[in-house]
Amino acid sequence: MKRMSFLLAFATLLGFAMPAAAQPYPSRTVSVIVPYPAGGSVDVVARLLVQKLNESMGQSFIVENRAGGAGGAVGANTVAKAAPDGYTLMFSASIHIITPFLNSKLPYDAVQDFAPVSLVASGPLLVSTALNVPASNLKEFFELVRKSPDKYTFATSSFGSAGHLAVELLKRDAGVETLVIAYKGASPMLNDLMGGQIQLIADPMASSLPLASSGKIKALAVTRTRRVAAAPNIPTIAESGMTGFDFSSWYGLWGPKSLPADITAKLQSEVAKALAQPDIRERLAILGFEAIGSSAAEFATYIGEESAKYGQIIRDAKIKAE
Repeated sequence: MKRMSFLLAFATLLGFAMPAAAQPYPSRTVSVIVPYPAGGSVDVVARLLVQKLNESMGQSFIVENRAGGAGGAVGANTVAKAAPDGYTLMFSASIHIITPFLNSKLPYDAVQDFAPVSLVASGPLLVSTALNVPASNLKEFFELVRKSPDKYTFATSSFGSAGHLAVELLKRDAGVETLVIAYKGASPMLNDLMGGQIQLIADPMASSLPLASSGKIKALAVTRTRRVAAAPNIPTIAESGMTGFDFSSWYGLWGPKSLPADITAKLQSEVAKALAQPDIRERLAILGFEAIGSSAAEFATYIGEESAKYGQIIRDAKIKAE
């Protein structure tokens, strides 16, 4: 009898212990850090993805906006210092790997301190001007700038962003030297463009295309070598009478370094499944993005290639740290 009581007690204890040890990931809330304010294009795409992950993996994923610091340094540092257990992730943009070229004092290594999970989406930038600028394409715009350079101010939503580098490429190809103001986010930049305080931006289509479509800003070109389905009437840079180039803003999912391979694989697989669904692909396409869902290895290779490209642009444009 005593033996049966002991075995029953042992089995009961084992029953409590086993689930704790064998709980599948995720078994608690996963914070997806977006190192930028809510409402921007990075935040919008992150929330689309998180919604799909919650549908497939249970209601465990939440978006946390941790804005602050150049290039999203505050939010990125939170992830870099987090435990590599899969419960703190980062959803960020290409600026994450651009910032180190412009800030040598970051408290983390943008490549070595993060584990790539998946390249999520990529899309061209929309080059736009204010409604009061008498130009219908980029060629006309830069002709005006050359005649009266002091009247024109260019802008970017963040120092070192993809939009900043695209504007620098346009300046280089047009042969102009014009001030570029760095804002702290897309919203104040777009407000000033609508108000006519600035005259040229390159911005992700997710945030600027709705304003162009509603006639609040003037779209001049897309930074692709071909027109995009989300805005078929907007010409490419080459069609606008300038040297054409293909430049994208892209978004990805990272974890802290040493993220376990099984968690990385599970996250990547679920991201790929989510991005294969027609509804999210359609929603991303409306925002000007192509859904990707790459493997972790493919994302790591892509990061290396993009980093080399950005470094060359920064050196050619002689962009210095703020």
